[in-house]
Amino acid sequence: MSAFDSRLELIAAAEYFYKQGWMVGTAGNLSARLPDGSFWITASGKSKGNLNLTDFVKITPDGAVEFPSNDLKPSAETAIHQTIYKLFPEAQACYHVHSIEANLVSRFVEGDTLLLPPLEMLKGFNIWQENLNITLSIFPNHLDVSKIAIEIEDRFQIVPPQIPALLIRDHGVTVWADSTEKARNFIELIEYIFRYIVAASQTGVKINPYV
Repeated sequence: MSAFDSRLELIAAAEYFYKQGWMVGTAGNLSARLPDGSFWITASGKSKGNLNLTDFVKITPDGAVEFPSNDLKPSAETAIHQTIYKLFPEAQACYHVHSIEANLVSRFVEGDTLLLPPLEMLKGFNIWQENLNITLSIFPNHLDVSKIAIEIEDRFQIVPPQIPALLIRDHGVTVWADSTEKARNFIELIEYIFRYIVAASQTGVKINPYV
């Protein structure tokens, strides 16, 4: 292990997300990019509330499993992480969690975008404008995750996302950032926004007065 091992931050984030109810059981996946373009990603089937350094798989830039060479399998969503790192060279971490609120809001609209409320929390994504009209891209869920990854790449090459996040319907949210710390913050921010949207739907509050 090097002087700094990004897996330690992934372990801490996974434990925190697990306690929030966002990575129950073995759900979700986290990755961190390395200087050579490879990345560590959580192994498939591992409890996110009790990870250790041996519960990660190292993926090369071309998608091959570099380490370990045993039966440990990378997360089923590895293709999505690869696509994010390909599309956004500045991304150094990619986090995907499953929350009840994310799944609920993904059903609040029939289209492929979700209008976000103009909350102060959006400043955490470096959004500082007034009269906001920020949307989050929604993608259909597929059993074949590689199909989701292809659809993400196809859409984002044409219409870049307004914030570094995307939602997979009935599945969960994915964020990316230039550090593991920012990725953790982004998850917290977007999940707060989702909770607000759910609460607003229950009270009849209009989430965006500017639209």
